Amino acid sequence: MKKTLSFSSESSSLEIVERFVNNICEFEEVDERFYGNILLALTEAVNNAIEHGNSGNREKLVFLDYSKEKEILQFVIKDEGPGFDFKNVPDPTLPENIEKLTGRGIYLIKQLSDGVEYSENGSVLSIRFLVGQEVLVD
Repeated sequence: MKKTLSFSSESSSLEIVERFVNNICEFEEVDERFYGNILLALTEAVNNAIEHGNSGNREKLVFLDYSKEKEILQFVIKDEGPGFDFKNVPDPTLPENIEKLTGRGIYLIKQLSDGVEYSENGSVLSIRFLVGQEVLVD
């Protein structure tokens, strides 16, 4: 099964993402222990796409794709921005960054998921979640 969703770059679109995740988790009968990680990682990723990727420009869209292969749920978030240097993001766990109010989104997404991959200069993010017994190999 594959589903695609698109919406404008505004914070109210996060409600659409939450309903999307709820519907998928219900349809796929995802165990409750995975739900919170999926929801938080995706809302963080979409929020980054809205705020940083599309600079909050309501005329630009964010695209969210979902697919499932065996026990792996994959979500792809794409924005219409220029991308960013995803290889040089400051580590929010370092002492000099601990007190900063921003900069934790990418770290959280990586910690909550089972695989993260950026493409198209950072404007596309693929996030994988293992929701069964199989072992994910990168």
